[in-house]
Amino acid sequence: MQNNVLILDFGSQYTQLIARRVRELNIYCEIHPFNKLPQNLSEFKAVILSGSPFSVRGEDAPHPDLSQIRKHKPVLAVCYGAQYLAHFSGGLVEASATREYGRARLSTVTTNEPLFEGIEAGSQVWMSHGDSIIRLPEGAILLASSHDVANVAFKLKDEATYGIQFHPEVYHSTDGKKLLENFLVNIAQVAQTWTPDSFVDLTVHELQEKVGKGKVVLGLSGGVDSTVAAVLLHKAIGKQLYCIFVNNGLLRKNEFEKVLRQYEGMGLNVKGVDASKRFYEALAGKNDPEDKRKAIGKTFIEVFDDEAHTIEGVDWLAQGTIYPDVIESISVNGGPSATIKSHHNVGGLPDFMKLKIVEPLRMLFKDEVRRVGKALGIHPDLLGRHPFPGPGLAIRILGDVTEEKVRLLQEVDDIFIEGLRSWNLYDEVWQAGVILLPVNSVGVMGDERTYEKVVALRAVSSTDGMTADWVHLPYEFLMKVSNDIINKVKGVNRVVYDISSKPPSTIEWE
Repeated sequence: MQNNVLILDFGSQYTQLIARRVRELNIYCEIHPFNKLPQNLSEFKAVILSGSPFSVRGEDAPHPDLSQIRKHKPVLAVCYGAQYLAHFSGGLVEASATREYGRARLSTVTTNEPLFEGIEAGSQVWMSHGDSIIRLPEGAILLASSHDVANVAFKLKDEATYGIQFHPEVYHSTDGKKLLENFLVNIAQVAQTWTPDSFVDLTVHELQEKVGKGKVVLGLSGGVDSTVAAVLLHKAIGKQLYCIFVNNGLLRKNEFEKVLRQYEGMGLNVKGVDASKRFYEALAGKNDPEDKRKAIGKTFIEVFDDEAHTIEGVDWLAQGTIYPDVIESISVNGGPSATIKSHHNVGGLPDFMKLKIVEPLRMLFKDEVRRVGKALGIHPDLLGRHPFPGPGLAIRILGDVTEEKVRLLQEVDDIFIEGLRSWNLYDEVWQAGVILLPVNSVGVMGDERTYEKVVALRAVSSTDGMTADWVHLPYEFLMKVSNDIINKVKGVNRVVYDISSKPPSTIEWE
């Protein structure tokens, strides 16, 4: 990559949003933990320091080595980063008298400073910190203040190093994207060359170099990620790619047949494998979400190992892993951010499997994957499909998984998804699905008492899956879908609608 931006992660919940905003400017960036600087540091033209749940005054405060960065590259320090710069450059940071969290407005702005070009007093910003910079380091230039915070933004003397106590990456900072553009484009002079076409060209070249004459086996799911990964690999290595679509018994109704049909005519070499029984056996008696994910992941690998042995000379296993998968499964590159949940296609392979991993989409967010797919000429219907979890319906069945529960959930899910399509709501929703709850409720049907299952409908809007809001579906639609489910699916007598956003809730229930 050229014109890279390095984001040093101090554990902030917003670090990934910084990356999203930078990418929106057509600038490539990478997140690395504060204590593990990349070896190719010279390739980065600018550095952004993230926020953090820590206090610079604490004994456990993250303490990066910035000797190779400060005065060598432009630096933008956000929240904790700004406090860190102030504290360790001779300034004074103290606990805020009141927690400064939420919307604020800039009361004064130094308009002749390039960082705030086009940003005026009154601009709304988002604060989220328990400490405040009481005194700036000697020689530092004050750039902005707010009603409650005197030192909102500053520049250190004799270097292109800036600190801001608000978060420009969040939606509530109305001129946040403009500030990031000012820093990256005007101050750091980073070229805006990160486009879908440039990604395709660069990745095809990298895949050809990496794979060489080797054969690659790829697991297709019918979703956007694996489809784009397959087409990208096919463009790079052609007939060296072998695609396998595994029926794990946890797919949507008739999904196995539909997925195989949709790939007809795309020029891909696709083989369908029905391993439903094998997955059900692996899941038997497992109730814990992580145990289920690990059982599915293990079985997924075993199936692929078996299939790979039927193809002579396979060297690589390709996966459609994307950035949010990596972020939620492990701290990014071993950094301090919290692990949310594991993903079946993230991490290394077991020792018995001798294949190397290739993940062409690993550093892309979901919306970037779709833009790359468009650049590759993939049909809009395929690119517009809702995301579907790798573990399938297993993580939408709370508790143990049985074939009967899967069958019931498939019927309910089919009514919900097809209902969204028929009401022209499907494209207004980023992801939708149904959760089978581990409870029964009392109902009355045909003058008889029932004691049957409860299902929860879930529909969210999002850009990349890192954050999501519940969708305000029409009451008339919810009434019709609820009525259809209860009348047509034996065993269900109650339907509820999930109105939780992410955060604090995740999109999936497990």
